[in-house]
Amino acid sequence: MNAADQAQTARPMSFLPCARWLKGYQFPWLSSDVVAGVTLAAYAIPVSLAYATLAGLPLQRGLYCYLVGGLAYAVLGSSRHLAIGPTSAISLVFGSTLAQLAGSDPDKFLSLATLGTLLVAVMFGLAWLLRLSVIANFISESILVGFKAGAALAIAMTQFPKLLGVKGGGNDFLGRAWLLAQQLGDTNLVVLGVGLAAIILLMAGDKWMPGKPVALGVVILSLIAVPLLSLAQHGVSVVGQVPSGLPSLAFSNLSFRGLDVETRRALANLAFACVLLSYIESISAARTFALKHRYEVNPRQELLALGGANLLAGLFQGYPSAGGLSQSAVNEKAGARTPLSLVVASLSIALVLLFLTGLFRNLPNAVLAAVVLVAVKGLINLKELRHLFAVSRLDFAAAIVALLGVLLLGILNGVIFAVIASVLMLLKRSSTPHVAFLGRIPGTNRFSDLSRHPDNEAIPGTVLFRVEAALLYFNVEHILRTVLERVKQSGQSLRLVVCDLSNSAYVDVAGARMLARLHEELKPLGVQMLIVEAHGTQRDILRAEGLEKLVGPIDRHISLAEALAHFNPKQPVSTT
Repeated sequence: MNAADQAQTARPMSFLPCARWLKGYQFPWLSSDVVAGVTLAAYAIPVSLAYATLAGLPLQRGLYCYLVGGLAYAVLGSSRHLAIGPTSAISLVFGSTLAQLAGSDPDKFLSLATLGTLLVAVMFGLAWLLRLSVIANFISESILVGFKAGAALAIAMTQFPKLLGVKGGGNDFLGRAWLLAQQLGDTNLVVLGVGLAAIILLMAGDKWMPGKPVALGVVILSLIAVPLLSLAQHGVSVVGQVPSGLPSLAFSNLSFRGLDVETRRALANLAFACVLLSYIESISAARTFALKHRYEVNPRQELLALGGANLLAGLFQGYPSAGGLSQSAVNEKAGARTPLSLVVASLSIALVLLFLTGLFRNLPNAVLAAVVLVAVKGLINLKELRHLFAVSRLDFAAAIVALLGVLLLGILNGVIFAVIASVLMLLKRSSTPHVAFLGRIPGTNRFSDLSRHPDNEAIPGTVLFRVEAALLYFNVEHILRTVLERVKQSGQSLRLVVCDLSNSAYVDVAGARMLARLHEELKPLGVQMLIVEAHGTQRDILRAEGLEKLVGPIDRHISLAEALAHFNPKQPVSTT
């Protein structure tokens, strides 16, 4: 349990962080929070409308996510800057999966959307109760780089038809790309011009006015341009009327138990994928701003906060949401001091829902596509991919595998695939740890890897090795083979093998027995074996497995240099 979790357990009311920031709230902060909240709302309106189209849901449901999600997070969240709302990846995976489950039944689609969102909230609640905040640590950064790039390409492929004014189609990345290629000749140049103009303005705004609600300005310009230039007569499709009013409680016509087994399994897999996406993106963004502003984020509390946000989203016609980096950056750059900015954003969106939704009826679909395309552009980090290629080919390969997994399997299966790939990569690294064979650093009594430092002094008649990992059941065979190969290369002059455990955090029973096997292999060769620099828990296990009877004392007083000081290379070792 980390310090934040301990503090949370010690204070019964600590699961309500709002009590702390409200208690210490200072009046001069109010203007900053109000400006940040209004700015966040201005950013959220066009983005949430665009993401709702990705999810296959009515446009207003994207706004509902910001409306209720922000209120829940303001009460339960531990970050001062995180903003909760729909994200591109969650929107696409949610909508595409529900479309397969619901078929052509729109009522079933909406009911499944409510059930799925509530299931996400339940999973977050269970993760909070079981203290599963460590789940984010099992997804490597390199896997995330590839996953995000793959998700961006998959999302972009769903938006290109809207940008070109063609029908599109297909159920996966390759299918959509193939159909789009066949329809290129039907491109509506007016629609394409509207979309490209929106993209240029959005990208220019990102460059010259970072943190400003540029997307809202582009939307307003398009709303003026449609009637002024009679764009609808040239095939420019618009979203139509957006219903006004605040959301009411959503009641599903379906129950989870009433679904067939296959649908239940698919919905559970979808909810699990949304939980992973939501938590990983949220905790990464929260930690980014916490580090910048020097405050602490509680990973476990974030599970509860995201659970609360998704619970309200499920109850009030929203869909799974997360703390995205882009919307949180808007909130932070606009000057947010506390989560009160989220409350202001929710109030602003409520006013829009009550009085201004009629303004969006002439909003071109091509502009919404442009908003999505510019938003997902930031998910493709070519600089990081180049860095991975230069620094670690294994990490680069993992990123490419994740990218291809998303494109070939879809985002839902791609999420699960990314988790499996992360675990396999971790196991691969742990199962083949580096075994460093040591030499003396000239002029000192310290030792380091001979392969990295050829100028080190090799000690005649010895093999000194240090495993740069824990000794565990799944890597001991690799370690044993590596050491025995070095013993074989040393020839008949070998008299001593020393195992330095200073870099091994843990030795399990299999590790201890591997060291005993190494001793048995060395004994007929007349080679002595010693174990030095073992930590306390290691010594307990090694003694319990009888290693002291085989190799001599294993204690904290003997260092590698001291063991060598008493070594006589001419003294034979008994083989009986």
